[in-house]
Amino acid sequence: MATRGFFGMRPSAETAKRLPPGQHLTPDFPVLSFGPTPRVDLASWRFTLKHGARPLASWTWDEFQALPQTEWKGDIHCVTTWSKFNTAWQGVTLDDLFAAAGITPPTPFLLAQSFDDYTTNVPLADVVGGKAMIATHFGGEPLAPEHGGPARLLVPHLYFWKSAKWVNGLKFTERDEAGFWELRGYHMYGDPWREQRFSDDP
Repeated sequence: MATRGFFGMRPSAETAKRLPPGQHLTPDFPVLSFGPTPRVDLASWRFTLKHGARPLASWTWDEFQALPQTEWKGDIHCVTTWSKFNTAWQGVTLDDLFAAAGITPPTPFLLAQSFDDYTTNVPLADVVGGKAMIATHFGGEPLAPEHGGPARLLVPHLYFWKSAKWVNGLKFTERDEAGFWELRGYHMYGDPWREQRFSDDP
């Protein structure tokens, strides 16, 4: 009989060191979305940086693909308790994006915005210094729509709901504005190692 929280054999000591508290390792890449998967037309796709409502810079798909590309390999952790090791991504780091826009980030907070009207908040400090990218490839292939393609935010050191799917822009905000799930009780920050799943977690 299976019970909640039973996920098979105890992980090895090496695996356990890489698993945040309350997580279990999966070889799969589960698909979790609030609504239907949007089908985004690359001919009309644009990625826009904004300060509040004011656009700062914008790229078409072809222009975005011409920006410097970076590869990242590492572990990701979902708030629903699965973790996947050694994932491989490619895209444009936020550092390179801001450099291409010729801007110095004007505020300490960002709100990621997506084609399905999803939003999530991320502190600026958590996306600079090589910590985050706008990912367009996974495992050497274009990012599949069910995993957020054509582009998603990737902030792998936070729970994966922070890595917004189908992202089409970032908005600089003066304060830490709650996004979609944060307004519905998820933690404002979401550190897996501190198990910050919900708003009442420390």
